[in-house]
Amino acid sequence: MKTACFALACLMLVLGGVDAQETLPEAAPPKPLKADYVIYSGELGDARMPTKTERKMYVAVSGQPAKEIFESLYPDAKQTCSSEKGERLRSKGTVWCMYAPSSGYQCFFGLNLRTGESIAGGIC
Repeated sequence: MKTACFALACLMLVLGGVDAQETLPEAAPPKPLKADYVIYSGELGDARMPTKTERKMYVAVSGQPAKEIFESLYPDAKQTCSSEKGERLRSKGTVWCMYAPSSGYQCFFGLNLRTGESIAGGIC
């Protein structure tokens, strides 16, 4: 549930449809977030154009926000997505982050826009 709430809060910030001051606790002042997203149907490995009945979204965050999320998801997974030396992977539920020396920090999460459920936002 916390993952879904976090994902929804990030989504609202990314899309700019909500005043972050009104939705986040005072103890956590809002920070800028740059992210990329795709709305699709099907599965991540076989994504298609969204339909009226199936609309999912994945969000990819990079840079300092991704580093902060990555550091919150310890410990490192035993396996990584590639064989790049120094790559690290961490995940909790449907949120997962990776660090690779060649590309830096990246985090991924997803939402089923028809049900509001948190879903995987990335695949290896």
